[in-house]
Amino acid sequence: MMKDFVKAECHQGIILFFFAILAIIITNSNFHNLYEQFLSYPFSLNLSFVHIYRYLDVKDWINEGLMAVFFLYVGLELKREIIVGELSSKAKILLPSLAAFAGVVCPALIYSYFNIHDPIHARGWAIPSATDIAFAIGVLSLFGNKIHNSLKIFLVALAVFDDLAAIVIIALFYSNQLNIHYINLIFLMIAILLILNRLKVTSLPIYLICGIVLWIFVLKSGIHSTIAGVLLSIFIPLSSKNKTEAPLQRLEEKLYPVVGYFILPLFAFANSGISFSGLSFDIFSNSIVIGIAAGLFIGKQFGVFTTLFLLDKFKIASLFHHASKLEVYGVAILTGIGFTMSLFIGNLAFQNYANLNNDVVFAVLFGSTLSGIIGFIMIFTAIKLRGAYGK
Repeated sequence: MMKDFVKAECHQGIILFFFAILAIIITNSNFHNLYEQFLSYPFSLNLSFVHIYRYLDVKDWINEGLMAVFFLYVGLELKREIIVGELSSKAKILLPSLAAFAGVVCPALIYSYFNIHDPIHARGWAIPSATDIAFAIGVLSLFGNKIHNSLKIFLVALAVFDDLAAIVIIALFYSNQLNIHYINLIFLMIAILLILNRLKVTSLPIYLICGIVLWIFVLKSGIHSTIAGVLLSIFIPLSSKNKTEAPLQRLEEKLYPVVGYFILPLFAFANSGISFSGLSFDIFSNSIVIGIAAGLFIGKQFGVFTTLFLLDKFKIASLFHHASKLEVYGVAILTGIGFTMSLFIGNLAFQNYANLNNDVVFAVLFGSTLSGIIGFIMIFTAIKLRGAYGK
């Protein structure tokens, strides 16, 4: 099961990389106007029969519509792992949860140190706190069975908690002015979903219809619309009647290829376009670039590895069997591959400051690439040493 998952994540990482590179190439070619026109093409939500209107363009539908589906998938994965999966006991939760927490806090502190002087720049504090599971697992999978399975499971579990932290951050810090009328309608939809769940309704179409209505209400409420996906996932049943496959499992299996092979690559294509026009080494003196890149490459690895080291030293939780500290350190570095989630949070943080977009994209790509390369070198070196000395 884990082998198939890692293989699929590796393929998805390659596809994400391809679409990110494609966006960069197009942005710096003669077709850059077509790229911008495509993303800015208006496609508004207009439900005149219920007096609901919201201006949206293609990029908005990707970032607020399709990414809500992504967060629905994340929510389903979280619920399953916490109830019956790798995070279903305190012992299993302790190591990745504490490491993930430190891996969120340390990058945020580093970014804030460089940007606290500017209230606008300071909004990006959460950008370097994310981990892109597809890319991180993709790099780790290059070692095949030479890397112990426990490290792969740990990285997946840490990314799950990382996603949970991202959900909380988005809900609390990146929502706009709230509309009380739509907030009340959200609570009404939650009540309906709760009743359906308690009545043991297992029809996925009913839940999905409610989810679409919930998404519209969240979109209009001022809360970021992706939270609708998380809210819906809470109420999808994990058990079913007549011993059939659970609705949660059915939906998760259907969404996995859609998210991995369509939604995230399309998101990468829409958000990775960085123009190299006028780019110079001066960009490394930009506080946003320094904060994001240092947060991803230094903050993530420091927070994760220091936590694991201290938990092991004080015998609160042991490190992984058959894995050297250098291997563990290499995996900690890989958590600095933020890519899609960092870009997503960057969009939220600076959605009203388009002039900062190029800086964010460059910093995320630089910090993520550096983490991937150095993490790979560390793990490769650890495996070579283990082979040389029989460890």
